Amino acid sequence: MAGTLAACGSSDGGQGSGDSKTVTLVSHDSWAASKDVIAAFEKQSGYKVRVLKDGDAGQAVNKAVLTKDNPQGDVFFGVDNTLLSRALDNGLFQPYEAKGSERIKPEYRVDEKRHRVTPVDTGDICVNYDKKYFADRDLEPPRSFDDLVKPAYKNLLVTENASSSSPGLGFLLGTAAKYGDDGWEGYWLKLKANGVKVVDGWEQAYNEEFSGSAGGKKAKGDRPLVVSYASSPPAEVVFADPRPSTAPTGVAEGTCFRQVEYAGLLSNARNAEGGKALLDFLVGKRFQEDMPLNMFVYPVTEDAQVPPEFGKYGPQAKDPETMDPATIAERRDPWVKSWTSLVLK
Repeated sequence: MAGTLAACGSSDGGQGSGDSKTVTLVSHDSWAASKDVIAAFEKQSGYKVRVLKDGDAGQAVNKAVLTKDNPQGDVFFGVDNTLLSRALDNGLFQPYEAKGSERIKPEYRVDEKRHRVTPVDTGDICVNYDKKYFADRDLEPPRSFDDLVKPAYKNLLVTENASSSSPGLGFLLGTAAKYGDDGWEGYWLKLKANGVKVVDGWEQAYNEEFSGSAGGKKAKGDRPLVVSYASSPPAEVVFADPRPSTAPTGVAEGTCFRQVEYAGLLSNARNAEGGKALLDFLVGKRFQEDMPLNMFVYPVTEDAQVPPEFGKYGPQAKDPETMDPATIAERRDPWVKSWTSLVLK
């Protein structure tokens, strides 16, 4: 979700393997897991894991839908609550109730009658800010959606395209949840007038345009505000050498939208048994506790412990915007169409 990290297992662009001893995971670009954790699954299950990364989450879901009759793999990971209905309505997944799924916290469970998807992780999509930029100018960073349209923050924000990027879509849904069906368009017109920049995906926004990230500093990014995740600040600490005592970036807590990511067994998976074993593993305690410092997301199971870096540098938002999945399913596509005509034209 929020890390530029290498996949474990092999990664290539070929078709899903017909080899019954290989299980292929299709995911967005931010998939990551520790090598020893993947090795433990391979030893325990007898399956070799192959990972195919397929772009930003929005792009990956769209491609999976287009290739559902001849899928690239067995399991898809990374469809979130903003795009879930698109995947389910298009018959992307076949039912399977993962072993151990009773440990998943009730608030993250969906589709409980058919079990077409399994919750794997959660996080908050929020505006991040470059602490140094604001300190150097003796300017308070924004704290809320309302703040972002103020003249003090003109030409400072970069966000992702809501039609192709899950954080971009999550940010749009956050504004719709905040301002309602009658108010979000007016809000975005103000944001546009205040110089918001839109790029295709999270990698470009965070690692190229944002001045506060390690990647953005190298790329000479000049936007001190970016739509990313509440868990991005811990990533800036964990991957820094030497590690700083405080995170160089902060989170505008009044801009957060709660995201949940799911995995599912693809409808025409060539290795369905391997896919089921992999889904069982994804909700297991070992993988759930491995996720936070690899993909910078929170586990969804009751028994998984969160590393101390998360509590210190990237706590979950106390009061994030949320939206009923049925509302997202009904309104997402019209909202994205309106957003595109308002903001990109």
